[in-house]
Order: sequence, then structure tokens, then C-alpha cells
Amino acid sequence: MASTTTKPSPLSSSVSKPTPLPLTHKTPPSFSPKTLPKPSFSLKTSSLSHTHKASSFTLRSKNPISEFFPANKQNPDGDFIDYDDDDKPREECGVVGIYGDPEASRLCYLALHALQHRGQEGAGIVCVQHDVLQSITGVGLVSEVFNQTKLDQLPGDLAIGHVRYSTAGASMLKNVQPFVAGYRFGSVGVAHNGNLVNYSALRAKLEDTGSIFNTSSDTEVVLHLIAISKHRPFLLRIVDACEQLEGAYSMVFVTKDKLVAVRDPHGFRPLVMGRRSNGSVVFASETCALDLIEATYEREVFPGEVVVVDKEGVQSLCLMSHPQPKQCIFEHIYFALPNSVVFGRSVYESRRAFGEILATEAPVDCDVVIAVPDSGVVAALGYAAKAGVAFQQGLIRSHYVGRTFIEPSQKIRDFGVKLKLSPVRAVLEGKRVVVVDDSIVRGTTSSKIVRLLKEAGAKEVHMRIASPPIIGSCYYGVDTPSSEELISNRMSVEEIREFIGSDSLAFLPIAKLEKMLGNQSPTFCYACFSGKYPVEPREVKVKKVGDFVDDGLNGSFESIGGGWVQANQTQKEEKDKEFEGSVL
Repeated sequence: MASTTTKPSPLSSSVSKPTPLPLTHKTPPSFSPKTLPKPSFSLKTSSLSHTHKASSFTLRSKNPISEFFPANKQNPDGDFIDYDDDDKPREECGVVGIYGDPEASRLCYLALHALQHRGQEGAGIVCVQHDVLQSITGVGLVSEVFNQTKLDQLPGDLAIGHVRYSTAGASMLKNVQPFVAGYRFGSVGVAHNGNLVNYSALRAKLEDTGSIFNTSSDTEVVLHLIAISKHRPFLLRIVDACEQLEGAYSMVFVTKDKLVAVRDPHGFRPLVMGRRSNGSVVFASETCALDLIEATYEREVFPGEVVVVDKEGVQSLCLMSHPQPKQCIFEHIYFALPNSVVFGRSVYESRRAFGEILATEAPVDCDVVIAVPDSGVVAALGYAAKAGVAFQQGLIRSHYVGRTFIEPSQKIRDFGVKLKLSPVRAVLEGKRVVVVDDSIVRGTTSSKIVRLLKEAGAKEVHMRIASPPIIGSCYYGVDTPSSEELISNRMSVEEIREFIGSDSLAFLPIAKLEKMLGNQSPTFCYACFSGKYPVEPREVKVKKVGDFVDDGLNGSFESIGGGWVQANQTQKEEKDKEFEGSVL
């Protein structure tokens, strides 16, 4: 792109579902702009049946799964303690791409603000000016990484951005995206949301042929595959690379004159397309990012689709013949903001329906309905409306708490939870309380919340969970604990109720969840609830987040253990043999 003042030619506002094209090394695909209709969506509400009789308040003194994770996290100095009491799965990251706007980097910055909930540990923006890719990345929140001076260093009308979640670490900056790399035909930047289940096999093959890695991110593998591709056109290099990937990836690429969006054939992670009034094209992980920068939502990037934006307009082709989509159901349960439309459905309406179903199928006599903020609020509103009971704010969340605190020498019980959640005694005292949360992972936070409510005077505490029990780790870009740490994988509902100390406990039954989703139900991934994985990991260990903190240089590759979980063992040796030699 010679000068960044060039705007894209007028592009049609809708693009038909791309026709699968057989892509092989011998017959490169031809493609031309296609129009795709906006996806229509509707939410069907139905009833969910799952009840549990109330029992007396009991709290075990010993955590039956404590041997699998530390109860207290201590700094060597003993003063600073890193508390992460949310006990929730973590979305790995969010991505954004903008083509054809003179303020692309500033709009990218604002869009990343809207996606901040998808990652708080690092942020970065890459822009293009005079055919040169310029990058600024940093550790922390978007507002901490970028300021006016830094944004002034990112001119141009083409940019991509990324927000990232990871555990903290000294070498984390090396893994903050977007990544930029140079190869024989120019430079390329990439931002990736997802996780590759064949990452270590691909990396080992590449290292055997001389590739050198600077990070432990699976995204770097994609750049290597693009660089060694035998194809000349950049688009075909992307296709060539993606044909070797297994797992979840929603990615945006930038070159000197192109913006490319790619989504894996299963469509695990979301990626949407929109357009601003000046004709500039925007890609983002969620529609809430489009709303903030006044871009109109047009459609999703389809599973298995490659969308290219350049001076010729928008061009679309199918990456490969793809199976039935398997979109992450947890986007609607927890990850996405309620004001987003994800996979063609309103997240707000989904969560409200979850609460209504719980009220219908797991009713209980109560005086007030409260939520565990913020993710449980909409489901609690649905529960309260259906049950005909008042919804009130019984827990107030502090939004100004960091991850590291100085605890007083005299220990405070449940210190981390108390810093983040404060009970309102006027709402709770002497009341029978239904508390709605989106999920239970390890159960540690739930037990502290129940105790907090009881100590604030709640007469009864009835826990309602707006998702089915989580029994399996996610290999597709969500940071979840190993299956041994998941309380629902080790205990029955009654045992969990006894452990967390609630008077009753009910989950959203998966059969009713599927019924509510209607015709869309088969297009969602329920692996964390069923243990049945659409794409089986081929390796003994699989990274639970795509961007682990170790930079891959401070020890052997096998020694990177903190970010790995045991893979599902259902894969067979014949699959491994079939895979052997197919890479590259």
C-alpha cells in the first residue's frame, strides 16, 4: 500500500455463503468477490428440568480436591499474594482488524477497549504506513499500554490489534501479540484467538527443518508455515498453512496492502465483520467492538472462510470443505459481553433464557434473587422475572482490584473474595436467597461466596448455575484447569452442594440447553460438559492456552509444564501414524 490515504472501493454490504473450493498445491483456487446475506437469528426459550431438594447447611473443613491445586499462593518474600478468586475459565484473547480508515490505529485502540474482558494481561497494535508494518505491544490493560504519544507512532489506514490473557510471568512480553515477521516476499502481522491441538507436532517438524522459535506461542507456528509455503500469493500461503492446523483459530493478518480474516473449519471462536459509514471494513471478536467505533454489523466470518480486504474490495473463499460448525457455547454462558451478538444470537437473550429455565425447572421458595456479578446478572434477571421474585444487588463487585495484594499479617479469611465482592446486609439479612452464577469450576470461590452470604445474615442460600456441570478441559483457546481439578468431574451434585455449603444446588441440564438452542444446537461445542471433543488432541499434553508465558528458551521444550494439561486419551495410535509425515 503506497500511501495510506487510499480508501477501499465501494464494497457490497452483504456477502452468499462461500462455496467450498478444493484447494490443493496443484490447483490454486480462483476467487472473486461474493455477496453474503446477513445471518438472521432468533432465540427460542424452553424449559429445562433439573431440581434439587434443599438440605441443611454443611461445609467440609477439608477440600477434597485440595491436593490438585494450592490453597494459598505465596511469594518467596511472604508479603505479596497473587489472588485469583474468580475461579472461572479464561478466554484467551480478542482480535480486531481495520482496513481503509485514516484513524485505523485509534479505532483499533477503542475496539480493544471494548474487548478488554477477553484479555487483561497484554495488548498490541500493528499498523501499516508507507508499506512498513509498525508494532507496539505491552503488558497490562489497553489503557496502560497505549497513550497519545504511542498512538501517534501508529499512522496509516490499515491496522490489527490483540488483547491477551495469560498467567503473569517475566517473559510474557515476548508472547504479546500481534506478531510481526519478515519473509522472502515481505512482512506479515498476525493476531490469533484460539489454540492449536497439534502445536507441538508442528513445532517439532519445523525445528527439525531448521526453524528457530522465539516464543512458545502456537501463533508463531502459523508464521513459520506461511514463510515456508511454496505458493507465491500471500492468500494461498495462508490457505497452505491453515490446511495443516488442527484446533481453533480466528485470526486476522495484515500485509503492506491487505487485511485477511480467517476462521477455522469448526468455527470454535467467534469473528465478525462490520463496516463504518466511510466504507472502512472492520473485523472483531465480538460485535460490542463494532458498536463502540460506530461500525455496522454485517455478518460473521463463516467457519472455514478466508476473507481478504484490499484496494479491489472484499473477496471471500472457502478455506476447505468444512464439517458441521462446533462453536463455543461458553461464549454465550460467560465470555462474551451481554450486548454482543455471537454466532447469530443475542448473548443477553441467551443468558436471560438460561435463568428463566432454571426458575422453571429448579424452583425454590425464596425472598430475593441475587447474582454473582458481573457474569451472573442477566441470568439472575431471567430467574427473578420467571419466579416472580424481586431481583436485588446482594453482592457488590469492586472493579478497582488488581491481581496482587498486600495482606495484613493477621490473616483474613476469604481475603481475595472479600476484596472483590461485598455483601449487602440490608438485602440478605434474614432472607431466603437464590444466588445465580454462570458456572462452577473448582468450587473454591462458590464455597467462599456461600459463606460470605451466610455471614451477612442470609437465612438460606440456594445456588443456581446457568450452565451444565463442567467436566472436561478445553483445548480450543480457553484456559480451563485440568479435568482432575474440575469439581463436577469428581463429585456428584449433592457432593458439590455439601462442599460449597449451600442449602440447594441446581445446574442447567445440557438436554434443556440443547432444546433451547433449537436448530442451532448441533452447531455448538459442548466438550467441556460432555468430554466429547470435535477435534481430538493428538498429543499426550496439550496447551491449555495458546500463549503460555515461557519463551521456550529457558529450558527444554518438554520442560514447559505449567501451561499444559493431559490430553483426552481417546485418540488412537493409528491416528498418530496417519498424522506422521502429513505435516509440511
